[in-house]
Order: sequence, then C-alpha cells, then structure tokens
Amino acid sequence: MAALAPSLRPPVRPCVLVFAGLDPSGGAGIQADIEAIAAQGAHALPVVTALTVQDNDRVHAIEAVSDLVLRCQAGALLERMAIGAVKVGIPGNLANARAIADVVRQLRETQPALPVVVDPVLASGHGDRLADGDAAAILAPLLAVATVLVPNLPEAAALGARLAGCPHVLVTGGHGGGHEVVNRWTSAAGERAWRWPRLPGEFHGSGCTLASSIAARLALGEPMAQALEKGQRYCNQALADAYAIAPGQRIPRRIHP
Repeated sequence: MAALAPSLRPPVRPCVLVFAGLDPSGGAGIQADIEAIAAQGAHALPVVTALTVQDNDRVHAIEAVSDLVLRCQAGALLERMAIGAVKVGIPGNLANARAIADVVRQLRETQPALPVVVDPVLASGHGDRLADGDAAAILAPLLAVATVLVPNLPEAAALGARLAGCPHVLVTGGHGGGHEVVNRWTSAAGERAWRWPRLPGEFHGSGCTLASSIAARLALGEPMAQALEKGQRYCNQALADAYAIAPGQRIPRRIHP
C-alpha cells in the first residue's frame, strides 16, 4: 500500500505523561489533567498513581497502586510514544514517587531537557491526607527531578529550603489575602510576579489545572515564561467560568464547547 501524502496524514499531538490520582468527582486528579492538557492542544497519557474516595470537598480515603503497576503503565507508553513533558500530581506513597523519578531519569537518557512539572500536593484544600506516610518526605524523589514546581503558599512554606534545588518555582497566592492573587516565579534569572483578580468562592482541582496546562505548553515547545503566562491565563479563565455539581467547591470549566 502506498504511503499517505503528507496532507492526508493524521495530525500528531505532543504527549504529556501524567502521573496522578483518580478523583471520582471528576474535579481534580487525572480527569482535570486530561481536560487541561487537551485544552492546550496536547494529549495526556494518564498513569494512575492512587485511587481515592472523595467528593468535590473532602478526601475520605486513598489507596496507592503498586509501584510495579505504575512502572508497567508507564513502560507500555514509553515503548511507543514520544513524551514532550511530564506532569506529576500525588504519587500516593514513597515507592511510587521513586518509581516516577526512575521513569523521568530513563526518559532523560535520550531527552536531557525533558520538562517535568510537579504539583507538590501535601494535602487537600481541607487538609485531608493524600498519601501513605509523610507527604513532604514522599515528595523528595520528585523534587530532585522537577523542572517546575507549582506549590501554593502553605505548600511552599512547608517545603521551605527543599524548593531551592528546583530550576523554576511558581508559588501561587490563592491562599493569601487581598483583592488580588499574586503568583511569584523564581528561577536563576531572577523573580517575576503575575497579579490576577481574586475570584469569589472555592474551587476543586485548581492546582491540577494550572500544573497540567503549563506542562502541555512546555510539550508544545513554548519557552518557560510563555508557558507560565499562558498556563496561568488559562487557569484563571477556567476558574472564572467554574460550575457547580454540588454544594461546596466548584469545578473549573477546563473545556469550552
């Protein structure tokens, strides 16, 4: 059979390898990542790290998948697909965090500049546990391979000096006060701040939305400053357009018809 002419070949989207938990409410975790990445024009490859029992407000239980299953999920994808970026949410436990770090190191053997975006989640917005063991210690293997960390203010305060080794840190100010949310980017080149109007209400999956959109933008080949700018702009709009599925936290509208 003759090869298809270039104009007839299906378009190829860059892939983002995603490690995150499954949220049955659909507001955060894997579903949030898939939607946010798709909205940027990239394709998510979702590897499930943990199963959770949660609604749009609270996390009631969490069970990490085995690190062997996680490695197998990722391995099957790496055999066939080019990875443009990696996004990491909750690992579930230390074994999974180490497994994810191993996958990143494997990819960087041939892609030294592969961007890795880590949302260093220590707990849910209500303080519910999202990992088996000490959350900050579990994150250590991931901090060592991250290109970009996207902590909120409480996470940044808890991690403290551990953030210093990461090339890029974007601390989000949603937990602060005042009429504006100030997000601060720190890198070797210095600091930059973005200011966004503070939106009323609370949102489920805002951190997932932001980190995934940044990862997708990096997978598309955008420079860091542009990826951070567009990721924040997209996330802010998704929160402004958020909808309700039950009383409590609203769901960011990540995909528009």
